[in-house]
Amino acid sequence: MPETRNQPVDLTYRVHPVDPEAHLFEVELLLSRAAPAMLRLSLPAWIPGSYMIRDFARNLVEIAASDGEGAPLALEKHDKQTWVADRPVATARVRYRVHAWDRSVRGCHLDATHAYFNGPGLLLRVDGADERPCALELLPPPGEGRADWRLACACRPESVDARGFGRYLADDYADLIDHPVEMGRFTEIPFDVDGVPHRMVLSGQHRADGERLVEDLEHICREHAALFGELPLDRYLFLTSVTGAGYGGLEHRFSTSLMCARADLPRRAERDRPPREGYVRFLGLCSHEYFHLWNVKRIRPQALIDGGLEHEVHTRLLWAFEGITSYYDELALVRSGRIDTATYLGLLANAITRLQRNPGRHLQTLAGSSFDAWTRFYKQDESAPNVIVSYYLKGALVALALDLTLRQRSAGACSLDTVMRALWTRHGRTGVGVAERGIEALAEEVSGLELGDFFATALDSTDELDLAPLFASLGIEMRLRPARDGKDLGGCVERFDPVEAPATLGVRLAPGAPEGVVRHVLAGSPGERAGLAPGDRLVALDGLRVGADDFERAVAALGALDAPVSLHVFRDDELLELAVRPQPAPADTCELRLLPEADAAAQAARAAWLASHV
Repeated sequence: MPETRNQPVDLTYRVHPVDPEAHLFEVELLLSRAAPAMLRLSLPAWIPGSYMIRDFARNLVEIAASDGEGAPLALEKHDKQTWVADRPVATARVRYRVHAWDRSVRGCHLDATHAYFNGPGLLLRVDGADERPCALELLPPPGEGRADWRLACACRPESVDARGFGRYLADDYADLIDHPVEMGRFTEIPFDVDGVPHRMVLSGQHRADGERLVEDLEHICREHAALFGELPLDRYLFLTSVTGAGYGGLEHRFSTSLMCARADLPRRAERDRPPREGYVRFLGLCSHEYFHLWNVKRIRPQALIDGGLEHEVHTRLLWAFEGITSYYDELALVRSGRIDTATYLGLLANAITRLQRNPGRHLQTLAGSSFDAWTRFYKQDESAPNVIVSYYLKGALVALALDLTLRQRSAGACSLDTVMRALWTRHGRTGVGVAERGIEALAEEVSGLELGDFFATALDSTDELDLAPLFASLGIEMRLRPARDGKDLGGCVERFDPVEAPATLGVRLAPGAPEGVVRHVLAGSPGERAGLAPGDRLVALDGLRVGADDFERAVAALGALDAPVSLHVFRDDELLELAVRPQPAPADTCELRLLPEADAAAQAARAAWLASHV
């Protein structure tokens, strides 16, 4: 990677959160050497790691430009995201404002409490200058009341003050827009991983046990680094926005941007207790995004290397870059000692349950899910459970199946760990992109196994994954049973108890609604056959009023009926009476059980699977 500090900087971006109350960033772009052709400026249509067209240019509210002599330079809007100057110039100054009210890890957000931005939503691209070094000057907001604001960013500093404001350097435009920035009042907790400085920044009100958090993260990060054999960076930043109920993450080469619920952070009073479910979820999120610094940020699909940020870039490989990452994010928790084996098996059982409850797995292949992420996974509607499958969820279970298949068929000589290390050596270190079938070919090469049938089934068909025999090879028994209620996701159990299947209509209600509002009607379900539709508001079942809190219990109490009963709903403003016939709940809930009588070979295989690399 070239060192920007040894090269002249041709583009300087000066970012100022000029009006927090109006949610306006002001950006000044200085070009000391403009492109030889007509000056052409644009904002990306999407942000790497989030595969949906977001049209960031819609938030640019005003723009003006001048040449090096100060004379006005007219900019003509060429398309939805591009501006073109009316004449060639040697140097130029562009000033524009962006409205920032996207409280997510993907966009820009500015108010009186903090400022946050991602480069694709704020920093104009200069056509023909993608490879040029850039400077990023970050200014504090106006007003004495914000004198205590600080700045957190993983971009390489050149000259910054004690609060973090000042001048940063980027190797090129791709590097420039790969460093999210947080300004405001936040908690910063430093820690080291194999001698590399890391920081956890928590922005927002919280009472987190920071010491436990960074201790756990240190073990998880070290586990990932040991898997790949190296930590290919000199700094890393966890940039976390703490909210009431948020969740999400977006990966970057030297940082990650996270959003978590306040209640999911660890508490000091729980220091000596096993981690709560919410905290395990947050650790899994941190683990997921950290694994991405290898898998997708440095080991990259060739399609994403060749594609641009102005339009969709399709690849069938998201099953690997997100699914394999999703597999390792929780596997690293048990390998690093953050959770025990039973908790990990419970997480796997929950994942299998969620997949089994998704009828779309019968219609969409995993490779198809990857390819159509732009228009289907990221633009889900009321039909989503019936027509799509998640490349995160099924991808993680395919990664599990591939890992256990490699271990079983090679007698422990090869695993998915072996494949990931080969991917790092061949593609991560070199920057050579991964071909669309490259991971399949590499898995066969390093294992010496014929895996064509496995990948044909897992990636290109809608056949069910046969996980039970793979678990059995590790001394783990698997079963599918009916759910006891809507909150039952299965788990790891000591014994398999009999479960009587409750009656169901195959309907999912919208969460948080004060009344029962139908969100999804599953394909082939009694609700679908009765004519229920998304958006219907429940009124009465069998002549008795029902709502969101008691609908499930009321259906279960009916049992599986030979004759239909009445269900009254409002569809828009019309009252409808539907005839419904509840049926027994399907066996879609996974339980896993460690077999105490497992032989020594199975126990050894399980121990090798869950063993730490550190």
